[in-house]
Amino acid sequence: MAASKRLNSLDWSFLAGETRESMMHVGGLMTFIPPADASPDFLRQLMEEVRHDTTVYAPWNLKLRHPDLLTHPLQSWVEDRNFDVEYHVRRSALPVPGDERELGILVSRLHSHNIDFHRPPWEVHFIEGLEGGRFAIYFKVHHALVDGYTGIKILSRSLSSDPADRRTPMFHLIPPLPRNPREKREEQPPTLEALWNGMQGQLETSRSAASALLAVIRSARKHDQQLVAPMQAPLSPLNQKISRNRRFATQQFPVERLKRVARACHGTMNDVVLALCSGALRRFLLEQEKLPADALTAMLPVNVRPKDDPGGGNAVGAILASLATDIADPLERVNAIVTSTTHAKEQLQGMSKDAIIQFTGLLMAPMLLSQIPGAAGRVRPAFNVAISNVPGPEKPLYFRGYRMDSYFPLSIPFKGYALNITVVSYVDTLNFGFIGCRDALPHLQRLAVYSREVLEELEAVLGVEPEGVA
Repeated sequence: MAASKRLNSLDWSFLAGETRESMMHVGGLMTFIPPADASPDFLRQLMEEVRHDTTVYAPWNLKLRHPDLLTHPLQSWVEDRNFDVEYHVRRSALPVPGDERELGILVSRLHSHNIDFHRPPWEVHFIEGLEGGRFAIYFKVHHALVDGYTGIKILSRSLSSDPADRRTPMFHLIPPLPRNPREKREEQPPTLEALWNGMQGQLETSRSAASALLAVIRSARKHDQQLVAPMQAPLSPLNQKISRNRRFATQQFPVERLKRVARACHGTMNDVVLALCSGALRRFLLEQEKLPADALTAMLPVNVRPKDDPGGGNAVGAILASLATDIADPLERVNAIVTSTTHAKEQLQGMSKDAIIQFTGLLMAPMLLSQIPGAAGRVRPAFNVAISNVPGPEKPLYFRGYRMDSYFPLSIPFKGYALNITVVSYVDTLNFGFIGCRDALPHLQRLAVYSREVLEELEAVLGVEPEGVA
């Protein structure tokens, strides 16, 4: 067997969280518009090409050394010597002409199945039959193998910015980016001074993380609402036992439209994203007469990689923020969200990458309580919902001449946390992916509808003209 690659602690945690109901894979749904000269047999020809070229590069050729014991103390990634490309790349079809609802139903079902850990943990489905000759690509990969940042980087490399390029290779056929030369230098045995400096650095990192957590706890005790503490979140329908069944819904907005709202409320684009999610959740729970009296809270992942990092594995931090769902007035609600996120982000300023990751571990530790049998829905959750905002490609991308017109992310609902919302930017649009437990949150697709209505409401109270409405 080829040389192995050890998992870091965060990678290992995603394997530790894997159950029949809590599946730790993420995904993406991309839709493509055909060129004028599109072949009616395009996907058939593509699958023939896939079958004949069995080349595969890391990380797509890596599987677990111990697939039957995910939490094995010596777990590592090893090369799959018997890689079967037809298992990983598949072709599906909708009844012609397929619409967005039927596409969403199919993707919901595909996302509801556990990944096979005896093979490299990823799948790609080419889906044909959409109206107008369009097709879709649904992709899922276990979070232990790559994180969202890496997924977006790989997406950008496996598509082309040239509409005339008809030879774009599949992503698993692209060699990984070369490492920085300084990463290749031969390692020397550490000196006593280096070991001492390393210990001092680790102690400083731990002190920084602990100090940030203490500030959060003090804020919660004072009830000043500036910083959100773990387990400050109220019990809600979002935080209960889940099944393996998933429901997926999407929404797309022009970026410029959201920027105008952000400028008007003196917040960021991410604040507006939270405001749309907050208003949609408030309406969704009100109609069920299950809106908590206290504000729902959100966990917001934070990328801590350097700007030029090629990706791979997991390197994310997190902050907690109030969604202010206890506030009826939309303007007061968005102002409360801006205040909460501003204070949360200020905490991370000046902290090192390692300190942020340690701080995140301390914030997320109470999540383990929800994993105790019978605890979900009975103990206060660490937060109510995860909301991620991931920057995506800034230029139009093409696959063999087909223009990608949307990219919707799918993330992870898990025990005690029945909803996950992820947002990805693409060119001049912001694409929302709502993924949740079909049984715990019936009619989840209404969240997508309500988010649009909340945006219209914010534009009205802020006096913003909704130009460029999609």
